Amino acid sequence: MKASDLFVQCLEAEGVEYVFAVPGEENLDLLESLRKSKIKVIVNRHEQGAAFMAATYGRLTGKPGVCMSTLGPGATNLLTGIAHAELGGMPLIAITGQKGIRENWQATFQVIDVVGMMKPITQRAVQIRGPKSIPEEVREAFRLATEERQGACHIELPEDIASEDVDDRFKPHHVHKQRRPVAYHKGVKGAAEMIKQAKHPIIIVSSRAQRNLVHRALREFCDKTDIYVIHTQLGKGALGDDHKNSLFAFGIHKRDYVHCAIDESDLIVCVGYDPSEHPPAVWNKDLDKRILHIDFTYAKPDEYYNPACELLGDIATSLDMLREELKDFTLRCDHCTAFREKLKKQLFVDHADDASYPLKPRRIVADARKVLGQEDIICMDNGIYKMWFSRHYPTYNIGTFLIDNTLATMGAGLPSAMAAKLVHPDKKVLAVVGDGGFMMNSQELETAVRLKQNIVVLILNDNAYGFIKWKQKNYGFPDFALDYGNPDFVKYAEAYGAKGLKVESADDLKNKLDEAFSHDGPVLIECPIDYSENVEVWNKELDDMKCN
Repeated sequence: MKASDLFVQCLEAEGVEYVFAVPGEENLDLLESLRKSKIKVIVNRHEQGAAFMAATYGRLTGKPGVCMSTLGPGATNLLTGIAHAELGGMPLIAITGQKGIRENWQATFQVIDVVGMMKPITQRAVQIRGPKSIPEEVREAFRLATEERQGACHIELPEDIASEDVDDRFKPHHVHKQRRPVAYHKGVKGAAEMIKQAKHPIIIVSSRAQRNLVHRALREFCDKTDIYVIHTQLGKGALGDDHKNSLFAFGIHKRDYVHCAIDESDLIVCVGYDPSEHPPAVWNKDLDKRILHIDFTYAKPDEYYNPACELLGDIATSLDMLREELKDFTLRCDHCTAFREKLKKQLFVDHADDASYPLKPRRIVADARKVLGQEDIICMDNGIYKMWFSRHYPTYNIGTFLIDNTLATMGAGLPSAMAAKLVHPDKKVLAVVGDGGFMMNSQELETAVRLKQNIVVLILNDNAYGFIKWKQKNYGFPDFALDYGNPDFVKYAEAYGAKGLKVESADDLKNKLDEAFSHDGPVLIECPIDYSENVEVWNKELDDMKCN
């Protein structure tokens, strides 16, 4: 048996469905072995797109997404997507090729230390140095990628190792589904006492609560205790904004309406929280909040995040145990219901019907929400519009609002939507992208056309790097070096074989979205956007905000 055949057998044993790839000559043995397997190879147009698709697949399924590239420039092109997965806690396996390690007639052509390059941004990076080690290295990579905290692993398979013969005695390692440990009872009792003693406890729920069991456990916990919940951007949907205890989500990294609830709180219960998602300095700048940390793993050290108690273990089980320990407790918060109703008006009603053109952000968010069902999926690229959607888009379930607020890289929106459609072909999938972010990986539109995916891409066009222009203005710098031109996006879509549409008025967006979702195949919608209210809202309004 060829070593590459054994490698693919190991991938099959791990349940791999797809390999997202831009193959090179150093991958050819592995590619041939994949051709003979049941694993589907999705050929991308850029390695970054392959990594973004793999990361989103891992995020939605809990199983590592797999991406593949050649050595050298192929591997360096994967880096951004791998970092996106690692920082965002998305299970991913990256496979790269390499020249022969025993004999290489091409000397150092295209050769760089890929494993050394990958180590700082992965859980583990390793080179396969012999065929017999393939089963153990593949199993270890998949184990580490799915261990809490989930993330990325890298395997380098040199071409001479891939082509070697290996004895048939060497088989894939057995894959065992491990149960997560649970919190110890004494810790649960201590956490319950903290909540009972608090006058105004509040929950912040984050990305690691994006699990079906946690979603169920959190809703039951809030039903019993009546404690209110704020979502981070990556946590949106973990409780669900249809629940009476949801105070919706954080927007930008500064004080916002929802912080009025935090101001009154003396205990913050952090569920699945990571400081990279929403800095604790924003909500605990005076270091006056007691913190209860509930997570799979210990809290990361941070000057503003010093938990008084950590409840470690399976999050859903911890919440169930804590709910049972609090069976005689219900929070009395007379003003919380009124505060939630006030937030609903501020976030979901005010300016939602703005009739100006180009469209204002809140009108765009409101119309997108009208078109998508509660279980449909929206995938955000990175730009200032991401903040508007985080703040104003009600989200009802896990895995329906896909956003990156850890690496926060541009260019991920379209590939993420493509992966989401592979995982959930029955759901509507909308990618919301800026013109800048879209053009970074717009070539993946051809991949979507080739896969015949019914996805919709909404381009919010301001002909500039709008987020940075806003920051530039905030700092008092003159307007400089952030404007550019764009193609005719309708014709651009048509050139790939997709359908192109352009929004011509404020009332036209919803119509265009409805038309797009009724179309068979990818649709690109260009929507001009007016960011003039960035300064009015994110600066003046929030800077002058007072809690009543």
